[in-house]
Amino acid sequence: MERNEDLIESLAPDAEISPAPVEAVRNADSLDQEDNTLRPGFVRKVAEALEAGDDETVYNLVEPLHPADIADLFELIDQDDRVKLARAINDLLGGEVIAELNDYVREYLVEELEPEEVAELAEQMETDDAVALIEDLDEEDQQAVLAEMEPEDRAAIESALSYPEETAGRLMSRDVIAVPEAMTVGDLIDYLRRDDELPTEFWEVFIVDHKHHPVGTCSLSWILRAPRSVQLADVMKRDQTLIPVTMDQEEVALRFQKYALISAAVIDEAGRLVGQITVDDIVHIIQEEASEDILRLSGAGDGDINEPILLTVRTRLTWLIVNLGTAMVAASVVGMFQGAIARFALLAVLMPIVSGMGGNAGTQTLAVVVRAIATNQLTSSNTVRMILRELRIAATNGTALGILIGSATALLFSNPLLGAVIGSAMVINNLVAGLAGIMVPVTLDRLKVDPAVSSAVFVTMATDVMGFFSFLGLAVLSGLAA
Repeated sequence: MERNEDLIESLAPDAEISPAPVEAVRNADSLDQEDNTLRPGFVRKVAEALEAGDDETVYNLVEPLHPADIADLFELIDQDDRVKLARAINDLLGGEVIAELNDYVREYLVEELEPEEVAELAEQMETDDAVALIEDLDEEDQQAVLAEMEPEDRAAIESALSYPEETAGRLMSRDVIAVPEAMTVGDLIDYLRRDDELPTEFWEVFIVDHKHHPVGTCSLSWILRAPRSVQLADVMKRDQTLIPVTMDQEEVALRFQKYALISAAVIDEAGRLVGQITVDDIVHIIQEEASEDILRLSGAGDGDINEPILLTVRTRLTWLIVNLGTAMVAASVVGMFQGAIARFALLAVLMPIVSGMGGNAGTQTLAVVVRAIATNQLTSSNTVRMILRELRIAATNGTALGILIGSATALLFSNPLLGAVIGSAMVINNLVAGLAGIMVPVTLDRLKVDPAVSSAVFVTMATDVMGFFSFLGLAVLSGLAA
């Protein structure tokens, strides 16, 4: 890690951050209440104060903000000013702010800290947030940070890092309240009040057996309303959703969505309770996974405006080169009919319409299918029905578009045969678009390849090739280009 003496000396990572009062956070000078974003004028004031070296003004401007808004401020200012801002706000930059930072911004700031400062920040954070902070470091830096942590915190982080990325083991928090089912409600209330080491925020208490297997849950509302003498076994909810520690985070999010969960127990291979996942973590996962799929469909990589330019260029250029290859395939199909195009030049004018409309139709189907796969709406049980449905939609849309473009072409160029050819080609290409839009992602998913990454290239190639081939081929077969 690089050393920045001024930043290190001014940071106070162990400082506790108390959320500012709502009135202070929502003041008109800093936040746009309608969009819940920092006002451009406020960001400009902070930038000007940083430029002038007026740290006191910067601190006074930033102090009323919620930690999440402070994190937004780091993302909105220029990269060169981020270290200055960290130096100016000193004790306001704590674990809660670090946890809310964009990955690339956080990585940039953490590089300016010594291992002991990173360790102090990590110890303030929830386990899952601390793991997110440390997992992006190089192996050498990870070990240096872990060596500076308290043994208990270090053990929790090392345990989380032992699980694959984007699994429940990385996502879960180990701060859970678990009690035996032999307890009464009164015993539990006394225990919650007496033990200062328990988590400060929780919604459910997990009930476990003698092997530490979760057997039920009790929500706080039940605990508060039940008589003290009642056994937990009599009021607990036995039906619960258990999350295996190796489950992919996307599947975890689907479980929360399907069963409307607030929290869920995470179990290891032996069925023992090892942690919990709460809905606030799932909100981030749902947003992350949805954005990831959308950006992958376009080949734009992470699509993060804070991503280094060279990394963005490399990601986008890779897929642009692949698209260049598929475009050459489509161009070779056109080359097969260059004689027909030379004899009847209108074909060159109209053929992009067929391929373009097919590409749009294929993209529509592809977006629906990828989403259905991601949300488990499309499974092996209903794949055939989905294929037939999309083919019916494609046939209907293709027929409607074919009639429109065919009629317009026949009237505009006074050539009914040309109108019939382009109308028929439109129907054929829409059917190909519908079939490719569902078969390509389904096939890739069966082959364990992410359909959001590769589908668009193959679907576009299919609609381009078939659009050109059907239109030009029908023109030749009909004698239009004779």
